[in-house]
Amino acid sequence: MRILVTGTAGFIGFHVAQRLLNRGDEVLGVDIVNDYYDVELKESRLGLLHQFPAFEEARIALEDSSAMEAAFERFRPDRVVHLAAQAGVRYSLENPRAYIDANLVGFLNVLEPCRHHGIEHLVYASSSSVYGANTRMPFSIHHNVDHPLSLYAASKKANELMAHTYSNLYGLPTTGLRFFTVYGPWGRPDMALFIFTRRIIEGKPIQIFNRGRHQRDFTYIDDIVEGVIRTLDQVAAPNPLWNGDKPDPGTSSVPYRVYNIGNNNPIDLMRYIEVLEENLGRKAEKEYLPLQPGDVPATCADIDDLTAAVGYRPQTPIETGIRNFVRWYRDYYSA
Repeated sequence: MRILVTGTAGFIGFHVAQRLLNRGDEVLGVDIVNDYYDVELKESRLGLLHQFPAFEEARIALEDSSAMEAAFERFRPDRVVHLAAQAGVRYSLENPRAYIDANLVGFLNVLEPCRHHGIEHLVYASSSSVYGANTRMPFSIHHNVDHPLSLYAASKKANELMAHTYSNLYGLPTTGLRFFTVYGPWGRPDMALFIFTRRIIEGKPIQIFNRGRHQRDFTYIDDIVEGVIRTLDQVAAPNPLWNGDKPDPGTSSVPYRVYNIGNNNPIDLMRYIEVLEENLGRKAEKEYLPLQPGDVPATCADIDDLTAAVGYRPQTPIETGIRNFVRWYRDYYSA
């Protein structure tokens, strides 16, 4: 197939594009390569993708509607995987407008050409952050998610609502994937594993929020990519049992789906750090801090619906995933 993937200079987008190219698809990667974090790391990811003859790149911003339309017109994709976004809960407190531009305006500029060019299936990134103030675990797609705790979370919830509108009005099949704390080689430098690794190697203290009482459904990148590809290959369809008297938030009477994509095995943050210390061969100096605004203390994904739909079953324990990350980090940074 011909697949347009946004965010190919990013962590998940790079890995998804690589898997698609390896199986023989043609990929147009859309990414502006901004400086939210290390541009050199992003260019290194793109360099690996350019080794595939079936990969081409469009270096444009999601907010540029005419450029996005031109990319669709030229490439004529069959399906779209939209992974580009302004990420990060804490950064949304500092620069809220970036989230409106990239995550709302940018998503509209993906939806519009999808409907005009008859795209067979749009798969897009949502986030576990949409569960916000929910405390009932595990988080289920059938739970109400109307209490976000950050603008980032609100923008991802808005994406799901926008997608449903286009599925309803134009019959565009859309599937949203709520990612749960993805980690692994080529990861984002603003994520905890990356920050902890760098600071431990440099002999600097690591900041541990919520005084170490976090639990996260850490999910290894290879498991995430497998779920994304399987979802892309199964086009969203209406749920014939959907009932407006008792509306199910996770499905619809139109071709719209939302799934959790996580590990379904929450890990204590302190255990996560312990495994990292074992792989680095040194202890971390720890600075304990209170829960940060916008953060949630724990996440756990109910993945039963995704498993039933596409056979998704994460395979990678944190012991393996962290070891793979540390090996990559030492190699890439000669650390």
